[in-house]
Amino acid sequence: MPGREKVMRMSVEQPLWRALTGYRVLALVYAVGLFATAYEKFTRPWLAVAYFAVLAVWTLATLPKVANAAACTKRFLTADLTIALAGILLTPLADAHERVQAGGPTLPSIWTAGSVLAFAVKGGWRWAALASTLVAAANLVERGSPARDTVHNVILVWVASIAIGYVVEVARASERTLARALEIEAATRERERLARDIHDSVLQVLAMVQRRGAVIGGEAAELGRLAGEQEVALRTLVAGGLLPVSRVSEDAAEGAVVRVVDQDHEDTGNEPVDLRTLLAPYAGALVSLAEPGAPVRLAPAAAREVAAAVGAALDNVRRHAGEQARAWILVEDEPDEVIVTVRDDGPGIPEGRLAQAEGEGRLGVALSIRGRLRDLGGSAELISVPGQGTEVELKVPKDFKDANEPRGKAEQR
Repeated sequence: MPGREKVMRMSVEQPLWRALTGYRVLALVYAVGLFATAYEKFTRPWLAVAYFAVLAVWTLATLPKVANAAACTKRFLTADLTIALAGILLTPLADAHERVQAGGPTLPSIWTAGSVLAFAVKGGWRWAALASTLVAAANLVERGSPARDTVHNVILVWVASIAIGYVVEVARASERTLARALEIEAATRERERLARDIHDSVLQVLAMVQRRGAVIGGEAAELGRLAGEQEVALRTLVAGGLLPVSRVSEDAAEGAVVRVVDQDHEDTGNEPVDLRTLLAPYAGALVSLAEPGAPVRLAPAAAREVAAAVGAALDNVRRHAGEQARAWILVEDEPDEVIVTVRDDGPGIPEGRLAQAEGEGRLGVALSIRGRLRDLGGSAELISVPGQGTEVELKVPKDFKDANEPRGKAEQR
């Protein structure tokens, strides 16, 4: 048996961490190069050398910390930002006052942006806003006054970091959505594979046991009935849990088991639904359901009304053909319409019985079946030959667009 499909997860933010790792190293080299070219202009060059030594050791030692989101902890981010802020505030002590006032670079220079970007990639735009605000405050303290070039650089870092943080949040949300879609697709394929295997083996065996038990009779007939019920339950299970909630009620007086589709489930809006999922709960030991292998799509209201009409037809079978009468539901998916046929092996309807029922006020067929289909732009034909059972053919067009709520329970014949 082929192995279960695995969902391959992809990380849209992992390239950002790799880019940040390279940026921190290059930014360190750039900051050291700026200091080396202006070494003689520093009033306390030894202080700058000490800071760059610490910065180099910290940058190289913490490269694994910026390899991914899991390794980049809050403690690391706090320490990293502290080193950047310390370098900014040490700049007036190490560099000449004239260079500071003229807008010269701080000791960490563009390395500070790497620390802010780590906040953005790790925590999104809110973390980025916090880190960039602290960097902006440190730059204003280092300069001593809000000069134009300092304000410009501060705003640039603040806006850029927040934008990157927002993009990261959107990317993460998209990644979760994609992962969920891939999981659903993989689960659907696996369910379809299992359904094929079960159909080719277990369901066929249960159906054979049901038929043979009915032929042999006696205890074998009871075994066949149980096999039929398990076949229905298994077909429902392999449908993937897409069936609406159904209720099973037992009539204590008559001992009949009636399956009723629950119409209180959550509304699906105007999206087409699979008619098969609404008809499946009607299947049982005495009711066989034959359906296409592909979904039979109808507008929600139309699908519910057709299912209700099928339920009304089955109620008529139980009432007038007896509790042990068998029924068959056939679903046909035509290009322009859907045809559902309900047939039973009862005694049939005597000629003139329907007209008499309508005259007496029992409008089950007129309203519950024909009325529903007429409202959908379809038709309901009833064919009955005494002694040969009854057949109800329901036709509904696929272009039905009415989104109104379905009617309540209709009267039964």
